[in-house]
Amino acid sequence: MRYGALEAGGTKMIVAIGDENGKILERASFPTLTPAETMPKMIDFFKDKEIVSLGIACFGPIDLNKESKTYGYITSTPKLDWKNYDIVGEFKRALNVPVGFDTDVNGSLLGEITWGCAQNKTDAIYLTIGTGIGGGVMTNGKLLHGMLHPEMGHIKLALEEGDSYKGKCPYHGTCFEGLAAGPAIEERWGKKAVELADNKEVWELESAYIAQALSSYILTLSPQIIILGGGVMHQMQLFPLIRKKVIEQLNGYINTDEIKNIDEYIVPASLNDDQGIMGAVKLAIDAA
Repeated sequence: MRYGALEAGGTKMIVAIGDENGKILERASFPTLTPAETMPKMIDFFKDKEIVSLGIACFGPIDLNKESKTYGYITSTPKLDWKNYDIVGEFKRALNVPVGFDTDVNGSLLGEITWGCAQNKTDAIYLTIGTGIGGGVMTNGKLLHGMLHPEMGHIKLALEEGDSYKGKCPYHGTCFEGLAAGPAIEERWGKKAVELADNKEVWELESAYIAQALSSYILTLSPQIIILGGGVMHQMQLFPLIRKKVIEQLNGYINTDEIKNIDEYIVPASLNDDQGIMGAVKLAIDAA
């Protein structure tokens, strides 16, 4: 069987053909321009590939309620050209195949659950820290949707002592994304994260905010594993700092085997940055 997969991002659209083992057989990438510019290219990619279904892991917010009139829509996105856009409906009409649909971060988590480091787990978190911050959650073996879907990058954080930064988020200022996403790092320090690799002060502060957020997720969602992906997390020096600070912030209150083996609990993404597109393949498999 051949399955279509789309990892729909705010900057680029990755399209691929995969098989039942998650192997990517073919792929292409298109800039995320307007729907009128981008959709025909993606549809043309899939049209002659004999796919049995399509999986879409999409930037949001999106409507995941199958009872809603706007199910399958990108809703109140800041990418205004895509606001209130029926992305699932457009692909269904063009390709006449079943379409699976979820958030981009749930897609990445699904890739890790199916083929990566979260296999055999029932409760897991995937967090991407890059241009923005988003989180996918699996609880009791099911991806979490709820009223809308988790917006884990927008929890408010307490400012670290001595930090007077106003935050980058236009909605919440000093939320997690506003303090720790790539654009916040660049605005605060005047350089992109990749150019600050040797600046210990940068990563001490960054790890403090990430640890603060992870401690809240641990206490509320009780995951069995936390996977950190995205461009900022390519700074591998963050991982030991985050783990140390999480233990300090939990302060002995949580005393499980996972916390005792924290190097295997808070981990980097394991699928060579293909977790998102592989998760989209799994969405297609489930839709079929």
